[in-house]
Amino acid sequence: MRKPRHEHAPRRTIAKDADFRQAVADVAPLEHRNRHSLKGPPPAPHAVQRRRDEQAALQESLHGPISIDDSLDSGEELTYLRDGMPRTVLRRLRRGHWVVQASLDLHGMNRFAAAEAVAAFLRANAARGLRCVRIVHGKGHGSHNREPVLKAKLRKWLPPRDDVLAFCQAPVAHGGGGALLVLLKVRRDGVRSRT
Repeated sequence: MRKPRHEHAPRRTIAKDADFRQAVADVAPLEHRNRHSLKGPPPAPHAVQRRRDEQAALQESLHGPISIDDSLDSGEELTYLRDGMPRTVLRRLRRGHWVVQASLDLHGMNRFAAAEAVAAFLRANAARGLRCVRIVHGKGHGSHNREPVLKAKLRKWLPPRDDVLAFCQAPVAHGGGGALLVLLKVRRDGVRSRT
């Protein structure tokens, strides 16, 4: 036969109550002059990573094109897609579908040195069998008229290359408007093409 739950609960004894009353007998309430009243419950906690993600999305929406199609039409964002390639390739590249496997930083180079560096970089990475690379061209803050000179040069240098299938402005985490992601060509036998 089971005993009722209340019989298992601890009971306060009269001695404990008396001890407590004796211990607090000379306690007086605090004066009210320095007290602050609480104005409602504290705010609910916010997820820090969620806030960062939302801020990054806001920045991307303010500074990036609305869609890949809009960016191609506006001319502000560098994008390229080889004829015959599906537009989903460009969307996937922009969204970071492929891991960036190598990076080239053009900061401090003039256009002649940058042209040589880009050609050598793409040739070497195609030979290594890499799929996705990043080229950091900068935003032009140190150039004359604060215009990104190398960004405009890349628009001319990359499309004629056989090993370049697509390129687009890098996401904010990879340099944003100061960098490009470049998708390299893979031949059917698994070896990348050379130019």
